[in-house]
Amino acid sequence: MDLWTAAQAVILGIVEGLTEFLPISSTGHQIIVADLLNFGGERAIAFNIIIQLGAILAVVWEFRLKVFSVVRDLPKQRNAQRFTLNLLVAFLPAVVLGVLFKDIIATYLFNPITVAAALVVGGLIILWAERRQHVVHAETVDDITWKDALKVGFAQCLAMIPGTSRSGATIIGGLLFGLSRKTATEFSFFLAMPTMVAAAVYSGYGFRHQFQMADLPVIALGFVTSFVFAMIAVRGLLKFIASHTYVAFAWYRIAFGLVILATWQFGWVDWSSHG
Repeated sequence: MDLWTAAQAVILGIVEGLTEFLPISSTGHQIIVADLLNFGGERAIAFNIIIQLGAILAVVWEFRLKVFSVVRDLPKQRNAQRFTLNLLVAFLPAVVLGVLFKDIIATYLFNPITVAAALVVGGLIILWAERRQHVVHAETVDDITWKDALKVGFAQCLAMIPGTSRSGATIIGGLLFGLSRKTATEFSFFLAMPTMVAAAVYSGYGFRHQFQMADLPVIALGFVTSFVFAMIAVRGLLKFIASHTYVAFAWYRIAFGLVILATWQFGWVDWSSHG
């Protein structure tokens, strides 16, 4: 592993970790940063699959007490059974639609211009959602009904469009559907666990021939970096939303998206190499 390869692994690990659970689109940032680093091809896709698992492991660790209590109480406690059912209900729409449209989306939408447009549109939607009066009926994740979960699950499907943000779609969807800001954020984290693991396993199987022992050091470096920075991002976000809205993230999305669109429009950066 040469120094430049190590640097690429660290940079992409930082990007994945910091952006996976913030409503700013980790996939969008990965596409743009990888394009700038000239880090592409099927082996790069395989690398990204693994470092996403590093990010999800950070969430599992952060909420390990809740995860353990649900697993322990599942056979006998109604709250644990209800929570698990809600996760399953919210998870299913992404499974069905993801399998149906995965190839089409990967072929036509995985490019920096689509990402930039989705960042801007998503930012505007967040601004609109935050200016609405919130009517909250679910103050905690245990108050969520299966209907709430299903609605959040369909909102998550919007994140199949690169640049939309899985966490952004589920969090803002949760706010619109009557979840408190803290509840929407936490449920988004919990929903990420089955969704991202399933996506990684599904995609990883398709690219299994790209995993080579020689790549283990760079993959491990990216994985650990992603885990560390995802932990920082999750803890930071939970503290931030205790006293702030998501408006700052909306303006970041809009500004970042407009910068990408401007560089494309004026020919400052040649994005055509990525799709």
